Amino acid sequence: MNSNSNAIITLCSHLCVGDGVSPLEPKEYSEFAQKLLTAGKKPGDLFEMSRIDIKEQMNADEAFADRIIRLIDRNASLCFELEKLSSMGIEVITRADAQYPAALKKKLSGSCPPIFYYAGDLGLLKQPTIGFVGARTVEQRDMDFTKAAVETAVSLRYGVVSGGAKGIDTIAGIEAILRNSFSIEYLSDSMMKRLKSSDTVKKIQSGKLLMLSVVKPDAGFNVGIAMMRNRYIYAQSEASVVVRSDLNKGGTWTGATENIKHGWCPTLCWNYPYPGNKALIEKGAIPIGENWDGTIPELRPVETVQNRTEQLSLFE
Repeated sequence: MNSNSNAIITLCSHLCVGDGVSPLEPKEYSEFAQKLLTAGKKPGDLFEMSRIDIKEQMNADEAFADRIIRLIDRNASLCFELEKLSSMGIEVITRADAQYPAALKKKLSGSCPPIFYYAGDLGLLKQPTIGFVGARTVEQRDMDFTKAAVETAVSLRYGVVSGGAKGIDTIAGIEAILRNSFSIEYLSDSMMKRLKSSDTVKKIQSGKLLMLSVVKPDAGFNVGIAMMRNRYIYAQSEASVVVRSDLNKGGTWTGATENIKHGWCPTLCWNYPYPGNKALIEKGAIPIGENWDGTIPELRPVETVQNRTEQLSLFE
């Protein structure tokens, strides 16, 4: 682990959080990283800086400088915890690492997470993927459409990226692996729990499954994190297929409408008369049917993402 990665993990990880220790959230880290850049510093330089240095060189107030020092002081115990996770097959990657998801940096810029916990082959991030999103509760027709769409995607050498949840996510991932492709999952709950499954471990060891999460590996489900991870799925994808969405509610609806607004990738939507699906198509999602041939239409013009170009080089 290089010093920059070590510092980012130390600043942002929620492992070893004790009294008086409050890790930087993604937005806070991005703002602080910009101050470091402006001062000609890198995250690793913090290990050699005093509280006074941080105040003066980072233009920080007393409370924030003290917070940074408290975070840095926990580095030894944090490294011990990371070693324990590594023995379980869980590693950490930061925005300072070359293998960090490049698509997220490009499309989400400063809003991409400072760190990901992961299990699996990061090389899969360099392969093209189609996202699959949809309801946890599904009917046979939803399953049939999902499997057919995955078969088409795999035939065109795409892998699958999803949130790893029950329902459409799981069906798509399993189908991709059964067809000798791969699955990338951006989780919103416990990675440790998933790794208790021997089937999951086998898929990881065979290089067919990569799991990533912004939350510490023993964390439970969090609605806010689940909503946030939707954007990682879309940013990772060449295009994403919405199989089934509720109308005006739920994570699938929120993620799809956000992607239509920001244009991280083309939003494809099954042209089935579910109210949510029909509304997404009216909002600009591209309708596809049971005979979808894998064609991905050109991305439609959307709102400009502010500061996208400026943020690309933050501690790459």
